[in-house]
Amino acid sequence: MLNLMGRSKMLCDGFTRRDALQIGALGLGGLSLPQLLQAEQQAGARSHKAVIMIYMCGAPGHQDMYDLKMQAPSEIRGEFRPIDTTQPGLQICEHLPGLAKVMDRCVPIRSMYGSPNGAHDSFICYTGRTVQNQPAGGWPAIGPTISRLQGPTDPAIPPFVGLSPDTGHPPYGSPGLPGYLGVGHAAFRPSGPAKKDMTLKDISIDRLNSRKALLASVDSLKRSVDASGMMNGMDAINQQAFDILTSSKLVDALDIEQESQATRDRYGKGSPDNYGDGAPRNLEHFLMARRLVEAGARVVTLNFGRWDFHSNNFNGMKTTHLPQFDQGLSALIEDLHERGMQDDVAVVAWGEFGRTPRINKDAGRDHWPQVGGALISGGGFKTGQTIGATDRLGGSITERPVHFGEVFASLYRFLGIDPHQVTLNDLSGRPQYLVDPQHHALPELG
Repeated sequence: MLNLMGRSKMLCDGFTRRDALQIGALGLGGLSLPQLLQAEQQAGARSHKAVIMIYMCGAPGHQDMYDLKMQAPSEIRGEFRPIDTTQPGLQICEHLPGLAKVMDRCVPIRSMYGSPNGAHDSFICYTGRTVQNQPAGGWPAIGPTISRLQGPTDPAIPPFVGLSPDTGHPPYGSPGLPGYLGVGHAAFRPSGPAKKDMTLKDISIDRLNSRKALLASVDSLKRSVDASGMMNGMDAINQQAFDILTSSKLVDALDIEQESQATRDRYGKGSPDNYGDGAPRNLEHFLMARRLVEAGARVVTLNFGRWDFHSNNFNGMKTTHLPQFDQGLSALIEDLHERGMQDDVAVVAWGEFGRTPRINKDAGRDHWPQVGGALISGGGFKTGQTIGATDRLGGSITERPVHFGEVFASLYRFLGIDPHQVTLNDLSGRPQYLVDPQHHALPELG
C-alpha cells in the first residue's frame, strides 16, 4: 500500500471525506458544505481561511518571553531584560527583537490556563481539551476536524499537514491526532521518508491507475475480514495519495528552493535535527507552512524545539531557542502581511503550560500549569493589544483568564464554523461539540 500518510494509533469510524461532504446542512448560514464549496468554485479562485499552529514542545516560560517581572526579586525575574515593542506600552524579552518589531500585529495572551496536572503533552494545544474523560475514539485535533468538515480546497493539497518528524517523547512529535474522526483525516506528514514517495518517478499514469485498481481490490478484501474497524477510512487516505502522485502542487509547495534567496535568508535555516527528545528548531518549516496554506492547506501544525528547561534555563533559552523562534515567527508574520494574507491566515504559538515563578537550584524553571502564555497573529483579529495579566511574581492570573478552549472557539469561528452549533459523532454515535460548551470565542479578538 502507498504509505504517504503519518501513522496514527487512534481508531476510526469509517467515514471518508466524501461522507463528510454529504452530511448536509451544518448551521452555516443555511448552506450545506457542498453548496459552500460549489459557491467558492463559481466565484473563481477558491480563497480559504487557514490556521498555522506552532507547538512549543515542553512549554516555554511565559515570564521569560512576554510577561517579564522586573519588579520581582532576582530569584523570580531571572536575567533577561525587557525591550520596547511596536505595541505601545508592551515590553517583551530582549532576545525577541524580531517579534518586538511586529508586536502591533500580534496579541500576546498572558493568562492561559487549562492543563490539569502539568504533564507534558501536546494534546491540549491541538484540541483545547484535556486527555481525561475522552469520548469513544478520543477527541480530534483541529486539523482533522477541519479536514472532516471542510475537506480539501484542492484534491492535490491535503487539508491538514503536520510538519513534525517523530520525536523521542512521542507527544512532542504529534501533529494533532484524528481521534474519533478516523485515520482518513490524520495529518499528512511530509517530514521524513514520505517526502521521497511524493513523485511518480519512472511510473506512467496508466501503470499507476492499474496499481490503484489492484490496491482497491486488495484493500476491499482486507476490510471484509477485519473485525476491528482499523481499516475503515483507508479509502480517503488512498485517494489522497493518488491525488498527490498525479499532481506536482504539493511537491511544489514543499519546495522552498522556489523562493527567492532573500526570502529564505529572512526565515533562516535553524536546525533540522531534533533537540533532545523534542522537535527540531527548523526555521524552514515556518516558510513551508506559509507556502502550504498559500497552496490550499487549511491547517498546518509545526512542532518547535524542546523548551523544558528544568536546568540552565536562561542559557538554553537565549542560545538555542529564543533567537531561532524569534527569526522564524517574525518572518512568517511579516511575510503574511506583505502578501496580504494576514486576514486569511491565523497564527498561534504556545506550549502546554507555563513555568515556575521561582528559579530552582539548577538555574531552571519547573512545570507550572496554573498559568502560561500564547501569541496570536493574523486571522483578521484585533491585534496590537495584550490579553490577561498575572501577579507581580507571574504565578497567578489576576486579569482575564483564558482557557485553551476559548482560543479554539475563536479559531473555529474565524474558519467560518460555529463550534456551538456543529457537532460530530464519536465512535459510539454520540454527537460531540467541537469545543467544550462553556468555552466561547474571545470577544477581545473582534
